[in-house]
Amino acid sequence: LASSTTDTTTTTTQPKQSLTMAAVAPATTPSTEPPPSSTTTNRQIPIVCPGHTRPVAEVQFCTIQESNNNNDDTSVNDDTTTRTFLVSACHDKMPMLRNATTGDWIGTFSGHKGAVWSCRLDPAALLAGTASGDFSVQVWDAITGASLYSFPHKHVVKTLDWSCDSKRLATGGHEGILRVFDIREPEKEPLMFVQSTTEKVSISKCNWIDNSTVLAAGEDGTIRFWNVDETDPTKQLAQTISVDTTDNAAGGGGIRDMEILTLPSHQKILTVAAGQNVTFFDLATFQKIHSYKMPIHFREEGGASLHPSGTKFIAGGGRKGGSMALGAVKGGELGSDLKVYVFDFETGKELECHKGHHGPVRCLRYHPDGKSYATGSEDGTIRLWKTDP
Repeated sequence: LASSTTDTTTTTTQPKQSLTMAAVAPATTPSTEPPPSSTTTNRQIPIVCPGHTRPVAEVQFCTIQESNNNNDDTSVNDDTTTRTFLVSACHDKMPMLRNATTGDWIGTFSGHKGAVWSCRLDPAALLAGTASGDFSVQVWDAITGASLYSFPHKHVVKTLDWSCDSKRLATGGHEGILRVFDIREPEKEPLMFVQSTTEKVSISKCNWIDNSTVLAAGEDGTIRFWNVDETDPTKQLAQTISVDTTDNAAGGGGIRDMEILTLPSHQKILTVAAGQNVTFFDLATFQKIHSYKMPIHFREEGGASLHPSGTKFIAGGGRKGGSMALGAVKGGELGSDLKVYVFDFETGKELECHKGHHGPVRCLRYHPDGKSYATGSEDGTIRLWKTDP
């Protein structure tokens, strides 16, 4: 097992390069960085999680219940502990696993030969899946870090997701084909669903809504609902939702982020970041609830996440109107947007704006308990922010 060493300039531990997972290192003292600027009076210093060396492509939280009862008598009520993990995909080929509360590094899944675009833990946090630019998807033992299976593809794989029962893994990418692998029979050929028969439509994100239905977000601005258990090809595409991917500056860039959240009221909300808008849909009716124009765009980076209470959401992305490479467009500013924004769900009003990253925010997610959220940036760091500083 590898071990971690302490970097006294941050609040987390700095990992060494490793081939296997490592034990959790203790949290260290708070960061000595100056406070990041904010448009709110409640300025905060986020926990900084170093370790990556290239842009962070995706972050995901996973919460599990662990039993503390060693009694074999199942009639005795278990004493359980809640643990939450944070996984990150990065272009440095080294997806990482962390303690979601402290940000402390646990281990690195080492083996890919290309940028890793997506990393997800299964609902039990026993398996991890990674999608890479090396034309492969790997499945790992999340406890030991050992590689269990490798599934070859014919192009860059941008996204993957586990089914609710952890038995199947859905993948998608530049091929424009949604694949569904049965983890119980890894040698078996996957189910395949072509997004369009008239043109190649890359898949940017995929999410299971139940054990039979996968949502695939296409670069054409369409979210396709696939019934993967349906044998009749004419009935496999169960539903579609079209999203506006345009923005005033450059005409759009496809769907950049997609998240499914079940609220305390049991309502399932689909959050979509595309173009210059964050849009919310009710998955029971497929009707649009809200769509808000953002001060940022999602042409090449960024995303959005809804708070578990459903009262607010966070967003981060590229600067509105231009970039250093393309120049300012229609009065936009040069450079990259380095901020993370908090908005009211019902009105779209900006509630908070925090600056701490030294590069654009590429991905972000709320912690399942709603008390914090994580942002991943082009600067190679992950930052953990308090929801109510």
